[in-house]
This record gives sequence, C-alpha cells and structure tokens, in this order.
Amino acid sequence: MVYRAFAKHQGEHLTTEEAFRIVHKMDRSVGIATIYRTTQLFEQLGILNTITFDDGIVRYELKDAEAHRHHHLICIQCGHVTEFKLDLLENLEREIEEEEDFKITDHSLKFYGYCKDCYHDIEQGD
Repeated sequence: MVYRAFAKHQGEHLTTEEAFRIVHKMDRSVGIATIYRTTQLFEQLGILNTITFDDGIVRYELKDAEAHRHHHLICIQCGHVTEFKLDLLENLEREIEEEEDFKITDHSLKFYGYCKDCYHDIEQGD
C-alpha cells in the first residue's frame, strides 16, 4: 500500500504524513509508525529517494533507476517546488571522477529564487 501511494502520486514529493493520509484512506488499520518504518526501509532498499528543501521537512519520491534524479526550482517566497529534468552535469561528473578518482553515483541540484507568480508580484510591487 505504501508503494502504491507513492506510485499513484509519482512526481510529487510526499512527506511521511502525506503518505500516511493516502494509505489510511486505503486501509484504516495502518498506523503512521508503519509508514515511517516502510519509507525508511524503501529508502535503504533504493526504492525511494529522500529529498529535503532546507525547510527541515523530509520528503520522499519513487526512485527512477534509469536516470539521475531530477532537479528542483524552489520559490523562496511561497515554497512552490518545480521539477526540471535538464541535466548538463554529466561531463562535469566524468571530469570529477577522473580528477579525483571518485565514482559518482548520483547528484542533487536545487535552485532558489522566485516562481513566476511571486516574481510577477514583486515586479508589480505587491
């Protein structure tokens, strides 16, 4: 049920509490402790990625075994998170691996700024 919750909400960054609410609708006998244990286990098994956006809240998403993680644009005003898949870091990764004799398995990139709505509001003086 926990896996199905993440699969049905693929592309979202679910907190443990949000996953609990989804699973709880499927089966009211499942407690939040089960969700905590399962998300931690899924992370250890490589099923889920853990994501934090510097707000102290841990979020999870299904891991895509075929690709690097996508990256995030985070609005510093409203907190909206947008994913983007453009990844130009492969050449840099290869160079780092060769220079440092270090095998990179993944990376994460976050850009902070203003989403189009907040930026528009700032431009308008709101």
